[in-house]
Amino acid sequence: MKFVDPALAKGRIWLEGQSRFDGNWDHWYQGMVRTAVGYSLSDRATVWVGYTWVPTQNIGKPHISQQDVWPAFRYVLPTEIGTFTFRALWETNFGLGSQVRERPRQMIKFMHPFAFEDRLSFITWDEAFYRVNTTNWGGKSGFDQNRAFAGLGWTFNPHVRTELGYLNQYIDDKNHINATLHHLGIVSVFVNF
Repeated sequence: MKFVDPALAKGRIWLEGQSRFDGNWDHWYQGMVRTAVGYSLSDRATVWVGYTWVPTQNIGKPHISQQDVWPAFRYVLPTEIGTFTFRALWETNFGLGSQVRERPRQMIKFMHPFAFEDRLSFITWDEAFYRVNTTNWGGKSGFDQNRAFAGLGWTFNPHVRTELGYLNQYIDDKNHINATLHHLGIVSVFVNF
């Protein structure tokens, strides 16, 4: 937020949008808009508070619209072999019924730049989700899902970076009886200013 006022140099804004397609890219089934404000505790640690809106339209099912409010903490740890990022986020999910679901999620990310081209990096991350409480719409408490990513990143300049790779998404059902495994391609563009 330094661009607004030098006194706000430790302030942060997080704006994120996602679009998800299934089938042969012919069906948009989910979007996500996330916004947050943050405060930089140090050059490595940031605290956040935010809001997420997730509209979903699965084939043969009614349209739903989940909303979340959440605090988060992110810590970046540079090492000799690459950079580790740790993000803990606690979602309070509502908008799908009268019950509110509490769902913490923890992500660990590793980015290793290649020696022959430091703009190109190997990137991997894993994020686990857990349901704290049981709700009619969100299912029984316990493990919810896991997302694992592996791919490559390219840093265009200090402000723009992209990632491309494979995402494995394992989702436990509401009653912990069946699970679904998705194999997904993912492209992300990050802009920092």
